[in-house]
Amino acid sequence: MSGPPSAHGTARRAAEDRQDGSDRAAYRATLLELARADSRIWCLDSDMGGLEKQFEAVLPQQYVDLGIAEANLMSVAAALAGTGILPFVNTMAAFASARALEQVKIDIAYHRLPVRIVATHSGLSAGHLGPTHHAQQDLAVMRSLPNMTVMTPADAAETVRMVNAAAYLPGPVYIRLGRGPTDPVHHGDAGFTVGEAVELRAGGDVTIIAAGSYPVLFALEAAEQLAEQGIDAAVLNMHTIKPLDVTAVVRAAGSTAGIVTVEDHALLGGLGGAVAEAVAEHEPTRVLRVGVRDAFSSKPGSHRAQLSAGGVSPHHVVAAAKAVLSGRSCTTTVHNTAKETAS
Repeated sequence: MSGPPSAHGTARRAAEDRQDGSDRAAYRATLLELARADSRIWCLDSDMGGLEKQFEAVLPQQYVDLGIAEANLMSVAAALAGTGILPFVNTMAAFASARALEQVKIDIAYHRLPVRIVATHSGLSAGHLGPTHHAQQDLAVMRSLPNMTVMTPADAAETVRMVNAAAYLPGPVYIRLGRGPTDPVHHGDAGFTVGEAVELRAGGDVTIIAAGSYPVLFALEAAEQLAEQGIDAAVLNMHTIKPLDVTAVVRAAGSTAGIVTVEDHALLGGLGGAVAEAVAEHEPTRVLRVGVRDAFSSKPGSHRAQLSAGGVSPHHVVAAAKAVLSGRSCTTTVHNTAKETAS
């Protein structure tokens, strides 16, 4: 039987993982690097697939597979964290925020324990698996828990910065990841600070605030389309949902005609809800939310197709921005064509 992979081999595979283009692959490579440098960092698995080859094969003493038993997974993570371990819990967003919610709330958040819940297949990124695996409510759930930090990266590069920043934060952290690769977002020289939004594009007419991979890409694409029509749209990447960058939101509310939020999440309780709450309290202005309509997805399809069918696309963002500027209601129709729902 061959021994553990060499350091050179591990580094090579980590680089290959990052080239996959998905935030999930970037996270796994980063987690391994962090754990190699700090034996307190453990990987708790729930039969997610791949971690036994990427992590356990290199650091078996820092890896535990709890199987498909998410509630037990959270309780074990809490127990380990209470002994000084820094566990990274790996499961799907739908299961972390629903099936194991009681354990997250009572065992982890209540005790302010340093458990990092890394949830993949968020939003509609598991579109082909159907509503049982869709996670359209997890941001609303997790940001309502006291002591919980909630973040979602825009791409693989930001995932690396986010995971490094989260590793030693006090208290529990929920990191929301997708499933497959997405195009990278150009961040320029922007660093990463928990709770500070990143301005991806300046603009004086309307502000688009987005969170997550496709929403940020849709926001940038919509801003380009609006620019062609003479509309100057600012774009903010709100990678941290809690604590929300209220200062950036208030600044946007005061310097542009209004705000459009974009997210791979239900319209209720997610980024749009958080932004609307901040605006209502500090700087009242118009906020239109582009998110997944209040319904279960009834047909299979790719991530992008599911989003479009649910009401999230560059087209919907452009329409909302124009509605903000004109003061009219946003009447974009949610199209559910065969083309959009085909996988």
